[in-house]
Amino acid sequence: MSGIIESVRQQLVENVDPKTQESGKRFFKEEIKLYGVKTATVTKIGKQAYKLIAGLPKREVFDLCEELWQSGMMEESFIACNWAYAVRDRFTEDDFAVFEKWVNEYVSNWASCDTLCNHTIGAFLELYPHYAERLKEWAGSQNRWVRRAAAVSFILPARKGRFKVEIFAIAERLLLDSDDLVQKGYGWMLKSLAEAYQDDVYRYVLGKRAVMPRTALRYAIEKMPEEKRREAMKRV
Repeated sequence: MSGIIESVRQQLVENVDPKTQESGKRFFKEEIKLYGVKTATVTKIGKQAYKLIAGLPKREVFDLCEELWQSGMMEESFIACNWAYAVRDRFTEDDFAVFEKWVNEYVSNWASCDTLCNHTIGAFLELYPHYAERLKEWAGSQNRWVRRAAAVSFILPARKGRFKVEIFAIAERLLLDSDDLVQKGYGWMLKSLAEAYQDDVYRYVLGKRAVMPRTALRYAIEKMPEEKRREAMKRV
């Protein structure tokens, strides 16, 4: 099935947009590798190609994802994430090792991190919630993207009110993290949990506002009523 990867790459090359390429380079603080293809076009290319591999065994789909990840190209990582998410109804516990490897070895920017974690890993956690304990370990990683992944993997489950205890535990571990992208990640996680548990999140940030980085705090309270936002930001 190597021809699938070649076809995907050829289509990406054919759809390079100079404006997207230039704006993409300005949008990220870290160094990135990208074709410069609009996200909607990347999604369309990935979906069309997936139709040709949908019947493959899951392991073969993951092998193709791995090949895409290895290129280091951001758009290819998006397609890899979408293909992995497409087989979520076939996830088993041993897939965690695959996802953990991708986070550790291949994720190199916040967009790839969030695309993988929000959907693929988030879906895995909903199927196998006890793996939330493993994400607590990620919060202590030296790798900034693994630490961000520890938080943003909970975004979608948090909106459903799941993993409240684990989310507060991870927020505690990341509380004083000096990396702004990690701060934004766990602030976003708390903001998502607030959709189901606003009062609990509000009490948490009030208790931590003296030490919580301003970036994380602003993210956490972004969707709260104005009065609560003002109160939470006092003396910060």
